[in-house]
Amino acid sequence: MVLHILFICTGNTCRSPMAKAVFQKKSEKLGMNIAFSSAALGFLSNSGVSQNAVKVCNEVGLDISEHRPRFLREHDIDVTDVYVVMTAAHAQTLMTVGVCREKIYILGGGIPDPYGSDMVTYRKCLKSIEEAIDDFCVMLIEKYPQYKREQVNEQ
Repeated sequence: MVLHILFICTGNTCRSPMAKAVFQKKSEKLGMNIAFSSAALGFLSNSGVSQNAVKVCNEVGLDISEHRPRFLREHDIDVTDVYVVMTAAHAQTLMTVGVCREKIYILGGGIPDPYGSDMVTYRKCLKSIEEAIDDFCVMLIEKYPQYKREQVNEQ
């Protein structure tokens, strides 16, 4: 049994790839059976992932340079258990396509879009994401205990 998590933002070039990378690093300690990815709700940039997002992630030991933005797909809606969105508007958009509110988690109560901004703004965004991912991990453990990996006792 695997819990499927999808990180979503407008263009899948800044916030959702950064959140996915932060979560990937922190999720190793959760001891849960989790699969996760990220997607866009709005538009896709031809230039790919934001270079400022790549740079701030590199500063904290995260590599998102190989990330390729993609749209939310119908298959995602079929398999996703938890949608981690960056704004209430993203939540509303998901609900208009049939996603129930109980499956949607607004990260940090909302993470402003840094797209096109300077490095200071991107650093603030990443810091907000890191703090919000900590709270998200606590929620996962409390709300989804059935996805905890079984501990094997060696005799």
